Amino acid sequence: MSHEDLLDSNTTTRADFKEFDFPLTFQFKLGTISNDFSAKDRGGRTIACVRQKMFKLKDAIMVFSDETKTNQLYTIKADRIIDFNASYEFTDANETVLGSIGRKGMRSLWKAHYEIFDANKLQEYHVREQNPWAKVADVLFSEIPIVGIFTGYMFNPKYEIVATDGAVVARLSKEKSFFGRTFKLEKLAEFKSGDSERLLLALMMMMLLERRRG
Repeated sequence: MSHEDLLDSNTTTRADFKEFDFPLTFQFKLGTISNDFSAKDRGGRTIACVRQKMFKLKDAIMVFSDETKTNQLYTIKADRIIDFNASYEFTDANETVLGSIGRKGMRSLWKAHYEIFDANKLQEYHVREQNPWAKVADVLFSEIPIVGIFTGYMFNPKYEIVATDGAVVARLSKEKSFFGRTFKLEKLAEFKSGDSERLLLALMMMMLLERRRG
């Protein structure tokens, strides 16, 4: 199946994780004004590129088909001015709502917890952080001269994506790297039919939010 078949907002075909060669790798770019990152499959094939508009009162995320950023496929927007409890809605190029993701209130202050909803606002998955102490250590040690530059190799949070029946379907990990710029998504079980596109968009937004936290 071609890249256009997987991510083409001009057709009714939706991206399907089952067609991707796992694991997926997400790598943030350095030295740019925008908060950009690319998503690639196991073979290095680009499946999407993400750009976050900077200096906006509301988060605005654009998802493109490749590095040229000429073909915008999706938009992710916050439902309110920058706020911890904001919800982020995904729409395609035809402005069709695909779903949303939001933090789970005060629980996310210590241990990241997100909920993923379908287009009808029904919860389908939640994301839970496995090792919150890794993030705390990352923030604390990053302030120490010399030692701080190695925290990206020592402390790396992991997140489980859990279905409503309790099954862990995927794991997102912050990989060992300087500046914490690489994440990896591993598939652990089959996703429900039609959920793959929504999961990918939700995790893209979550990575931006978590990277902002440290």
